[in-house]
Amino acid sequence: MKKLFAVIAMLGVFAFGATQSMMAQEDSAATVTDSAATVVDSAAVDTAAVEATAEETTEAAEAVAPIEEESIHKALKTKFIEGDAGFMSLVAIALVFGLAFCIERIIYLSLAEIDSKKLMADIEEKLNAGDLEGAKTLCRNTRGPIASICYQGLMRFNDGVGEVERSVTAYGSVQASYLEQGCSWITLFIAMAPSLGFLGTVIGMVMAFDDIQAAGDISPTIVAGGMKVALITTIFGIIVALILQTFYNYILSKIESITANMEEATISLLDMCMKYNLKK
Repeated sequence: MKKLFAVIAMLGVFAFGATQSMMAQEDSAATVTDSAATVVDSAAVDTAAVEATAEETTEAAEAVAPIEEESIHKALKTKFIEGDAGFMSLVAIALVFGLAFCIERIIYLSLAEIDSKKLMADIEEKLNAGDLEGAKTLCRNTRGPIASICYQGLMRFNDGVGEVERSVTAYGSVQASYLEQGCSWITLFIAMAPSLGFLGTVIGMVMAFDDIQAAGDISPTIVAGGMKVALITTIFGIIVALILQTFYNYILSKIESITANMEEATISLLDMCMKYNLKK
């Protein structure tokens, strides 16, 4: 009897232990399942958040990204067409011809500029050595108006200071006119460009009033068309005049610089003539 109770008690203990073990395993499995579900839910949330963020970023980029800007060439071409090709072509022609004269003058004046101090020093060195022909050859082989003036003065070096001065003064005026040659055309195109722009403005206003008269009503759309043509032609005319005026002022500064060097070289040459004649 005691053995039977002992066996039953042992079986009960084993059954209770097995039950506890099974319950623990079930709890562990449930915990693992819950953890896996949580991870899956977190992954799903993260994926959704990433997708939402990507969509928002794309939308923001599309909203923020500016439309491809037009190049300056395309913008000018568009405005040129909008401003009535007839008058805009005249303004463009004034710009092209004005720039052509400006570039020609700049090249000519750049070639006319030399180191006048070095030239006069070389001439003085040859005159001190009594080599008048060598000084003439030096001036003849040097480009520019300063060398030409010195050559004309050296041609009459033996005739006295008065003859040298008259020769240099007369030939200096000729060289100065060469320096200013073509500048009158530049001033013409500077005046023509805004004048053509204003002419386009007046005609644009007339076109606007003609459209109003034809429509029988003052509509902003009708007025805006003619006014736009008027304003665009005026703007382009003023811009062309400003560009040409800038080049013209630069050309005048170079002419003034060369003229000042010519006067300085003339004074130096007269001093050399006096010293040379005194030595003789």
